[in-house]
Amino acid sequence: MTAHRQSLYFTAPHTVEVRSEQIPAPQDDEVLVQTRISAISPGTEMLFYRGQIPEGMAADSTIAALSGGVAYPFKYGYACVGEVIETGAHVDPSWRGRRVFAFHPHESHFCARPHTLIPVPADLPTHAAALLPNVETAVNFLLDGRPLVGESVVVFGLGVVGLLTTAVVARFPLATLVAVDPLAARRDLATSLGATAVLDPTATSFLSDVETILGDAGADLVYELSGNPAALDQAIAVTGYSGRIIVGSWYGDKRTALNLGGDFHRSRIQIQSSQVSTVTPSLAGRWDKARRLNVAWSMLGTLPMDKLITHRTPFAAAADAYALIATQPEACVQVLLEF
Repeated sequence: MTAHRQSLYFTAPHTVEVRSEQIPAPQDDEVLVQTRISAISPGTEMLFYRGQIPEGMAADSTIAALSGGVAYPFKYGYACVGEVIETGAHVDPSWRGRRVFAFHPHESHFCARPHTLIPVPADLPTHAAALLPNVETAVNFLLDGRPLVGESVVVFGLGVVGLLTTAVVARFPLATLVAVDPLAARRDLATSLGATAVLDPTATSFLSDVETILGDAGADLVYELSGNPAALDQAIAVTGYSGRIIVGSWYGDKRTALNLGGDFHRSRIQIQSSQVSTVTPSLAGRWDKARRLNVAWSMLGTLPMDKLITHRTPFAAAADAYALIATQPEACVQVLLEF
């Protein structure tokens, strides 16, 4: 085995570098993992890539490997799938050779305690396992939104998480499922995943088109997953009386003005943030993160992941992958880094 690993660093806005580092030796209670696939989050990671993170905010306070503050240069990423190649003296040697998922930054080798690793089901392809966080996020959105039989649902934003949310919510016996995105290729994907109608939010007829589809009652449930804060204003406009809006987007330091002086004042619309680091408190009596994760694993094996994985890039060319996502969003959905 080579004595060096390759690690990705965000070094400045719009700049990432792959650096060579010494491979650490696992402590007695750790294992050494060799990464095979790592998935780029085209939503969250683009905020880091563009330098749009609020100053002083932790990368992710719920993940030990990402708990530090954001200051260049730093490592990031949270979707690694690899193989345990070495075990510490106090670790059960049966861990060696296991395929595991880890919420860990992009790098070729890393040490971790076994309890932080998630064994990958034997029948699940490695590239599909790398999308576990995205599927878990989609499951979390449904737990928060609680779609009901016969409801009208709208999904704003058809990145990989929005498309997965569309695919999962399409399994419910809804009246209507409208998927919204400015990119035609993503709208086509949403149709193939079960959306009953697709719309371009930049079209001048957008609001009238929504009314044609949903009628005067508007949407019962809206997911705002675009990452564009201006979309929240459109989400409010299409939501009916006493409807629910689940905001899964993380806007970073981006701001927008909302029109709350019209129908919103009397509409009793509920706007709720949703983030996968926690389970909604109203379900905490029966649901925890372990149960939600098990549901995500079961979903992974039934969703058409190959439709969503558009690019596989050698890790050495990671800078090209980030530039592609940033400059040509119409050309890609999910980009994987291969080691």
